[in-house]
Amino acid sequence: MKSSIVTLVANWKMHGNQAQVRSFAYAVNTMMQSASPNVRVVFCPPAIYLETTRASLPQNAQIKIGAQNCSAHAQGAFTGEISPAMLADCGARYVIIGHSERRAQHGETDAIVLEKAQAAAAVGLIPILCVGESATEYEAKQTTAVLSKQLQGVAAQPIAGLIVAYEPVWAIGSGKTPSMLEIAAAHAHIKSILGSAQTVLYGGSVKPSNISDILAITEVNGALIGGASLEIAGMQTMIAAVN
Repeated sequence: MKSSIVTLVANWKMHGNQAQVRSFAYAVNTMMQSASPNVRVVFCPPAIYLETTRASLPQNAQIKIGAQNCSAHAQGAFTGEISPAMLADCGARYVIIGHSERRAQHGETDAIVLEKAQAAAAVGLIPILCVGESATEYEAKQTTAVLSKQLQGVAAQPIAGLIVAYEPVWAIGSGKTPSMLEIAAAHAHIKSILGSAQTVLYGGSVKPSNISDILAITEVNGALIGGASLEIAGMQTMIAAVN
């Protein structure tokens, strides 16, 4: 049975400044006053703007704050890293783990991703674990095999509250998306591994023009939105798409 809660995660990646973050947080929180009670919005600005985001929101804000990455370590000599506890201290409630850009650009393996997810959960953060196949793997029809491998760790060591985001690597920022049947099949496969109650979001060129079709898929519980989340008007359209 599909959960009534639809989670929309706005991943700003390395974009924005303080003024833009303030405007977005205020505008989206205002939109939420008249939005469906079924929609949950998580705003993930660059980590340096987490405190700015928190300061821009009222105490009872309806949007939640998330981070884009965290260290697997609690503290220590890890120059440039940010621990899960530090993120929580700045107001984060969620954290994206294992985004394909982190896996490709920073060599994050499935083992490292699992450690980060566990470290985040240990301090009360909700990990948003990203999984998905490359273009080569997609063309070789290896999607389910890739997802099974990437989820092996959390299947063996379940993390309470975990959210999974299926993001086919070839669809991110490309303007391309899998067919609705392919999205449904990938989400169904993830739920077959982690349980039918598992929250699974779709990510990969999500935009105002396709979000309604994506959210209509029974197996989809929300969306991880990249570039399209930078535009306030676009976010308004996508929030309104949730009934």
